[in-house]
Amino acid sequence: MPPEAVRLGRKRTLPSCPNPLFLQWLTELRDQAVEKGKNSHFVYQKAIHSLKKYPLPLMSGKEANILQNFGPGICKILDKRLEQYYQDNGPDAPIHSLPSGVKHYVPDSNNLESSKASTSAKELSGSSGGQNKSRPKKAAEPKKARGGPKKRNYVPQKGSGGYAVLLTLYRHSQVPGNNGFMFKNELMVDAQPLCLKSFTVPDLGSKYTAWSSVSTLTKRELVLKTHSPARYCLTELGQTVAEQLESEEREEVNEEEEEEEEEENEAGKAVNHPEMVDLTQDDRDNASDHDDDANDERQKAAGALATRPPPVICVNEEVDDWNELQASEQEAAASGILLPGCYDIVLCVDFIETTGGNTVRKQELVTELQKNRVTFDIRKLNVGDFLWIARERTVDSDAGQARPPAVRELVLDYIVERKRMDDLCGSIIDGRFREQKFRLKRCGLHKPIYLVEEHGSAAAHLSLPESTLQQAIVNTQVVDGFFVKRVQDVKESAAYLTMMTRYLQKLYQNRTLHCRSRELEGDGPKGDNVSCSLISFTEFNHGAVKSKSQTVREVFARQLMQISGLSGDKAAAILEHYSCVNSLMEAYARCSSEAEKDKLLSSIRYGKLKRNLGPSLSHSVYQLYCTKGPLS
Repeated sequence: MPPEAVRLGRKRTLPSCPNPLFLQWLTELRDQAVEKGKNSHFVYQKAIHSLKKYPLPLMSGKEANILQNFGPGICKILDKRLEQYYQDNGPDAPIHSLPSGVKHYVPDSNNLESSKASTSAKELSGSSGGQNKSRPKKAAEPKKARGGPKKRNYVPQKGSGGYAVLLTLYRHSQVPGNNGFMFKNELMVDAQPLCLKSFTVPDLGSKYTAWSSVSTLTKRELVLKTHSPARYCLTELGQTVAEQLESEEREEVNEEEEEEEEEENEAGKAVNHPEMVDLTQDDRDNASDHDDDANDERQKAAGALATRPPPVICVNEEVDDWNELQASEQEAAASGILLPGCYDIVLCVDFIETTGGNTVRKQELVTELQKNRVTFDIRKLNVGDFLWIARERTVDSDAGQARPPAVRELVLDYIVERKRMDDLCGSIIDGRFREQKFRLKRCGLHKPIYLVEEHGSAAAHLSLPESTLQQAIVNTQVVDGFFVKRVQDVKESAAYLTMMTRYLQKLYQNRTLHCRSRELEGDGPKGDNVSCSLISFTEFNHGAVKSKSQTVREVFARQLMQISGLSGDKAAAILEHYSCVNSLMEAYARCSSEAEKDKLLSSIRYGKLKRNLGPSLSHSVYQLYCTKGPLS
């Protein structure tokens, strides 16, 4: 079959758009949106493509509603411009062809308002040939704007997490002999004083901390993250930005120091010349501006005042009293004492109680505390859900100080563990219930509270019978010595926490608090049935870390508590006689017979009632450590 002959000839020219006026107006709107940086230019561009494909003439903007990407807004704009066009050019003005002498429309950069359609219409109708030649030069301006603004370096805001991290890494790099990088923990500790947000605890209702900004710094190539565990250091760009931030920080500090020096100089002048007080100066200056009668009256009053002895300003005495007060406060701070009126009682809420899980229910507790106007702080608690601290009141730091002084916080003797019935059931099944009570006893606070939420009839639908849960609550109160408070729902829990906060504020209102170490029980003076010798919050929270390295004594106690019926009190009693497994094994080795080994621990007394452990538990411990085969 012969091949098909190739057709030669010109391409058929495509017909021009039958609606050139609408096309010009849409082009104008698109270019104006580009200049203003609005995203609406994408919408206008889509409408232009649809209009170019439509082969029929349109008589109004309303008719364009049938086209794709033409909404009511664009159609309304076209109708307004068409109405204005008719007013300027007459009702018989053509709309399907451009005015004579105009090939294409180029928007005027001085007129960005789309509503000013009359100006653009006049330019279309009255433009001359010379003006048309000069306009294409202006057409390059929208193209420049279309490229977007010039790229700028990312500079974090002062007080943000990124700001603190950059400054900390820069200052660390300036220290002689540094290793050139920082680990996450030390970076968070050193950067915290420079940041307004916490690096560990998220804000209320948020899951992000100040550390979240480090990912932005790495994406912006300001910070380099390497190795595992992670090491952080500045890049060349980060070094430049950090130097800029450091210079701005120093300028602010210098300005504050200069202002402080000026204030001190003015105060020094007032102290050095306390006797220079002239009460008649104003009268002499203003005497010429008033009538003669008023002059005579003022001169008589001035003469009467002049006969009095000059006033004495006791600036030196006030300065001495102020110095004595500051000295006493500094002595109290150095000795770890909080004086009455120098601290506030604040409720601390574990961040687990506000985030994760049923967020709506957890936010309800925070909302109720805010309604009750309770002063509270959300932070990470390694043991317990709520506790109260005595926080030192902050004093305005000196202007020249780069970092404010650390605020001291002492933990009051009250700590609350909150349990719903379903949570209590789960903790009993997986063993957390006994462990949490043991940790609460060993945390260093002497008045633990169990806050139990009944939560309606939820206990009837749990995997444990309700009688077992009630027995566990009674044992917590009677055997373990905890104070148990039962409430119905979250609102009652918030009401109880509010009442306790008000009670503690009144209880510690006029008391001097002393800071002691956790190992020194009762070190320092005490009030009437109120412990005024308290642990610092940092020491308390660090000592309650669950995953910290454990001593041999603590591991031995955990082993003993795995035996059924051997509670924390009984394990503590055994530890008083035998501090580790080795000492217990040596005691078994000294026994002359198996019967003596079997009853070695039976006479050890435990608890407040000093009861014996009994032969049954002694036999279980003996079997665990001395039987080579399986236990019977």
